[in-house]
Amino acid sequence: MNPRALHKISYGLYIVCSKKGEKINGQIANTLFQVTSKPPTIAVSINKQNLTYEYIKNSKLFTVSILSENAPLSFIGIFGFKSGRDINKFKDVKYKLGKAKIPVVMDYTLAWIEAKLIDEIDVCTHTIFIGNVEQVDIISEEKPMTYEYYHKVKGGYSPETAPTYSGTVDKIVKKEVGKMDKYVCKVCGYVYDPKKGDPENGIKPGTKFEDLPDDWVCPICGAGKEEFEKE
Repeated sequence: MNPRALHKISYGLYIVCSKKGEKINGQIANTLFQVTSKPPTIAVSINKQNLTYEYIKNSKLFTVSILSENAPLSFIGIFGFKSGRDINKFKDVKYKLGKAKIPVVMDYTLAWIEAKLIDEIDVCTHTIFIGNVEQVDIISEEKPMTYEYYHKVKGGYSPETAPTYSGTVDKIVKKEVGKMDKYVCKVCGYVYDPKKGDPENGIKPGTKFEDLPDDWVCPICGAGKEEFEKE
């Protein structure tokens, strides 16, 4: 069996939010799909270890923000590689509250959906939450972020709690001919490629890892240079 065949399935990139009492949280998800059109229902797969899982179980409500290709890695990293148990993910993020007072992330969002839980399916490490669509709106006509674009163009990787995570496979990048070494973040798997640099943070292509400023951090998870190792 070749598990890499599963990588051919199409995925997007979304922020799923929910609440528990007055507390709110959100996370990156890549497995979202429409189940029926009449009535409109959607389903999302959430890891049981995630705080958002706990909040959806409690409130029976969730929202989905569909991200655009313009979403920077640093923004994705807030919701994908950091825990709401440790930080306030919404501190510097533009959001609004939906009809049920669930946060809807507006930054880099093309469209958003608010759903009320009607069923759930236990799938080992994850739960598939199925919800009736209560509200939906379009904000922008830009291109949506696909998971392929996130990986191949943005250089992003899957967190361990993602349905698509496959261990070290997610940290393998094909070797390219050249004298400049790539460095891998031991925290999230991001690969710093000197040929690409880090334009989002002002690092020009052609900048060696050794020449990065001492205060440079991983554009996805915020880890320092000391958390990187040569590929």
